[in-house]
Amino acid sequence: MENTLVFMFSGQGSQYYQMGKALFVQHPVFQKWMLKLDKTMQEISGNSIIDQLYNEKNSVAEEFNDILYTYPATFMVEYALAQVMLESGIEPDYVLGTSMGEFASAAVAGVIEVEEIMELVIKQAQSIEYHCSQGGMLAIIHDYSLFQENSLIYNNSELASVNFDTHFVVSGRMDKLKMIEGFLKNSGIIYQMLSVSYGFHSSLIDPAASSYLSYLKNKFYQKPQIPLVSCANGTILTQLPNEYFWEIVRKPIKFPEAIRELEKEKGEKLIYLDLGPGGTLANFAKRNIDINSQSKPYTIMTPFGKDIKNFEVILKTVKNKAYNSKL
Repeated sequence: MENTLVFMFSGQGSQYYQMGKALFVQHPVFQKWMLKLDKTMQEISGNSIIDQLYNEKNSVAEEFNDILYTYPATFMVEYALAQVMLESGIEPDYVLGTSMGEFASAAVAGVIEVEEIMELVIKQAQSIEYHCSQGGMLAIIHDYSLFQENSLIYNNSELASVNFDTHFVVSGRMDKLKMIEGFLKNSGIIYQMLSVSYGFHSSLIDPAASSYLSYLKNKFYQKPQIPLVSCANGTILTQLPNEYFWEIVRKPIKFPEAIRELEKEKGEKLIYLDLGPGGTLANFAKRNIDINSQSKPYTIMTPFGKDIKNFEVILKTVKNKAYNSKL
């Protein structure tokens, strides 16, 4: 019996300089799509993602959070890796995205041509950068009830996502998040400030809504050719609403609900393949899968330089375990 394969695409916060570099150098399909999408980027904005992302002066350890570059870079890397998998004969039964990772899932699902989605990505980054004040996002490793119970956190931030029962993210102004950070530090609670410059999934990005929704008004989306699981809704979508590409970064992320929907739909026997740059969703999926489930998450890209090795392991795993593949 074949297992069910899910491609997962993450959003902002886990990106870094040099992400996908080994694949870019060693895998012709990955390189082909990166160059193709970079050409689109240059035509629209006049800037090159590849020149910035793979510049030898920019190390993995340096902060990479300029939305005009991180947005398209994240999309490009995820989409290019998905094409590597597809051209290797590995086809997903479902695609799942979180936040702006839903651009990549929609592209793979054939909702709209990839060049058009690239434009949607760039325009959204430009709208947020032009209209919104900067902010931030803070991941808190604690029971998410803390958000409701602690007045300092509740009154000075907005809940962006609950990724699993002891991991949630809040968005807010940086001065407010610094106050929360001080409390967490004094309380011995583990936290991480995400590598973003804006408060996604909160009212802080509302000033960009009008212009971007106006831009989306005349867009037409095909029905997904691959079932698309949206973390903006926590459900499987058969048709995307016109405002979908705004909702994915404005609504709270419902990742646990999306995983539960898949586990219920397919009987707890899935492989979750994280095609994001940091393996974040593979970790989140692991924490949301029931202990008795036969489902397993895998990742390819990491900041630690094992992309090629991980890719080869995934190919063998797919072949050996008879996942839905044409290999």
